[in-house]
Amino acid sequence: MLILVQASVRNRKRSQPQNPEHPQASSNIPFSKRQRTNHPIVHRKKQRSMIEHWRRELQWPKDFFMPDAMSYILARKRSPSPDRGEQRETGLSEPSYVTPSDQKPREWKIAPYSSRDYSYILQIKGSFQFSVDEGITDASEELCKLLLEREQTVPAESIFRDDIFGKACQKLSYGNEARVIQDIARLIVPSAETLATFGSIHLDVLVESVNEGWNSIIPFYVPRPQPDYAVGFKRTAFTNEQLDKIKPFVGDPAGFDVETYFMATVRMYFPFLTSEVCEAGSLTIADRKNAHSMTVALRGIVDIFRLVKREHEVHRQILAFSVSHNERDVNLYGHYPIIDKEKTTFYRHPIHAFSIIALDGKEKWTAYKFIKNIYDIWMPIHLKRLCSVIDSLPSDLNFEMSKLGESVRSGFSQGLESHHLSDGETAGAVFAANNDQSAL
Repeated sequence: MLILVQASVRNRKRSQPQNPEHPQASSNIPFSKRQRTNHPIVHRKKQRSMIEHWRRELQWPKDFFMPDAMSYILARKRSPSPDRGEQRETGLSEPSYVTPSDQKPREWKIAPYSSRDYSYILQIKGSFQFSVDEGITDASEELCKLLLEREQTVPAESIFRDDIFGKACQKLSYGNEARVIQDIARLIVPSAETLATFGSIHLDVLVESVNEGWNSIIPFYVPRPQPDYAVGFKRTAFTNEQLDKIKPFVGDPAGFDVETYFMATVRMYFPFLTSEVCEAGSLTIADRKNAHSMTVALRGIVDIFRLVKREHEVHRQILAFSVSHNERDVNLYGHYPIIDKEKTTFYRHPIHAFSIIALDGKEKWTAYKFIKNIYDIWMPIHLKRLCSVIDSLPSDLNFEMSKLGESVRSGFSQGLESHHLSDGETAGAVFAANNDQSAL
């Protein structure tokens, strides 16, 4: 029987993807130019490992039954800190303490982004802090315009009140980053959970994090993202059946030592908004941090669409947003992928840049209204898109050898044509939102 087992493993190994441990590192290299890594010694070691797993567990490891395009995306045990290289580059020492969310001090998490080379390294890895001529789709362009122009209610009592705004800005001009966060961060980017508490029940599907390390995400580059503020989906945003379908890719929700492509923290699935605050001066560091975080977020979305061969639906579509600001200037961005067969690159679309103090504060509420429109208009479209692709996943992704056969392999290659969200539907949603303001 052992001979049959070894033959089965050899057949399986011939079709496995190259460099499975680092799919992103190779995803931006044309297939024909990738180096071969199938050394016979490496294969023999992997064969022995899989056989030993079968002997111990009486079942094959997960990736034995996964289609080649899927195996790398499975949840995995969290690797040792990916930030060790960061220590060498920045000269900072690893803190001797660990907070509940494994947060790092602000000076620690900012230091790597201070390097002028950081953006260049991201480019090498396929993430660009600019747009390209092809740009976003017309529907995404129209949607951004709608998000900027749609009116929204704003808080009646705040330091942004017209009669005290000038005095408040004068005081803020002497404040550090912590002061900016304390006084105006939630007036630039409103809290999704607070809005839900005050009656916006459609936002109950969202969860936010504040200066919390994204310790559940598979790293793209050091350091792990730790946004000042981030928003994604709660577990309860998805049905039990949908959660069962993505369980192989997100692992046990109670497992704090698991990392995945789809979760930022143990509570946040598919993050889509980050905000970074900096002190007076350039917003460059905040922009770099946001670009890194949103690259990680987009990578997971593209990957889940690839699983069911629907990646064309997110090509050139804005899939996430970011805000960079200090006490006077604000940058709003949309983030989107360019997908060319096996190659995916990530880009940033500039939506708006402005000063909240110019023209007597004419645009002080612009970002606040824009973010509320993301919550009210864009977020439901995005959630529907995610639920649609999760529904397309096979429902029998357990890894018992007796229950998995060729049906799993073929399930991903059969025509999964139903429930697709087309670009036309996105445009339709924009049209509907423009003609139904009362719905908000």
